[in-house]
Amino acid sequence: MPLGSAPSDDFIPSLNASSSKGTIYVRAAMQSPSGEQHTSLQSLFATANKQRHKLDAIPDSSSAAYQDSLRSTLAAFHECRQLTDRLAIFSPNETEDDISSADLQYLLVNHFLAELMLKDCITNRKTVLQQARAAYDRYLKTLDQYDMLSKADSKLYQRYLSERDDFSLLSNSDPAARRNTKVTRYRREQELKLKLEYLARVPLALQNDDAASREIYLAEIQLCTHNTFHALDIINQELKIISLMPLTSPAPQPEELTQDYRQRNGLPKDDYSDRLDLPISQLMGNGKAGPLLSKDGKPLRPFTLLDSRQRLKEGVFRQDHTLPTMTMDEYLEEERRRGGIIDGGGGQQDRTQPVDEDDLEKSDMETMKAREWDEYVEANPKGSGNTLNRG
Repeated sequence: MPLGSAPSDDFIPSLNASSSKGTIYVRAAMQSPSGEQHTSLQSLFATANKQRHKLDAIPDSSSAAYQDSLRSTLAAFHECRQLTDRLAIFSPNETEDDISSADLQYLLVNHFLAELMLKDCITNRKTVLQQARAAYDRYLKTLDQYDMLSKADSKLYQRYLSERDDFSLLSNSDPAARRNTKVTRYRREQELKLKLEYLARVPLALQNDDAASREIYLAEIQLCTHNTFHALDIINQELKIISLMPLTSPAPQPEELTQDYRQRNGLPKDDYSDRLDLPISQLMGNGKAGPLLSKDGKPLRPFTLLDSRQRLKEGVFRQDHTLPTMTMDEYLEEERRRGGIIDGGGGQQDRTQPVDEDDLEKSDMETMKAREWDEYVEANPKGSGNTLNRG
């Protein structure tokens, strides 16, 4: 079938793999001699798969229309899984070769279920993640029983079983190793998509070829398995984030909103008070203060040690402002002791005292000092000493 052409009754869209030329369609229903129940399983799976692809046409995944379509699609795949279990199509005693080509597609039921569960925006998120992980777990367990996992996927599955809650694709703390792991897995995913796209280009003459359809289903299973481990990694990361979130109190019921706060808290109706703060007895013991100490001397509730009862009595009738603790004279004396007050007027002590005219000896000394200063000024005129800056 060429890419981009409309699907016939024997073909439905496969995974979300697409190319620039159109959507890939893969055979989804083949007649099998398993009776009417098997025929109903084929039609039910084809219908559920078509509904799964119709979800991609709804842009807003949180809209009511999308969620309604999602619930109906989930119900269809749940019915497919129940019918598959009832028919016992897969058995742990069989191998991959024992599965018919038409029944290989039913291995993907659990994968599609988990993929759709993760799109649920209404149910509790933690519950959704746990249910999706359980569906992925069942999908991988079935493939492991049939030995259909590749060598690399088998190692990842064993590591997942050993550390189910802490499973991560990038377990190495080395940044280079983590980058190489991402690049390797991206290249592997592109190879699987190209392989599925190539196998989907089946000529019309080979549409009824059992070997061609079987190879298409196996390629699709490999791509879904690759995406499963990536989804398990994301689920574990999201569950860790949810575990760190604070617990939210449940929303009040409508009848609780109509009740008075005293009725909700079990308080008597006649204890109305205009006080904004609760009594100390209710604050300390929810209305039951009780004894301060136990028989062994162990404190039963918070308390404060006070120095004396007289101090409390003295503080009852007092001014509402802070009273002075010393007089002005005491304050000035304390400032003088600390050196905050200077006596004698400060720099006035350095002024020249007037000469007593009756003291002849001291008067002569002052006269001689003045004469010597006059002689010095005459011998050294102003500016005579500045000889460096002259032109």
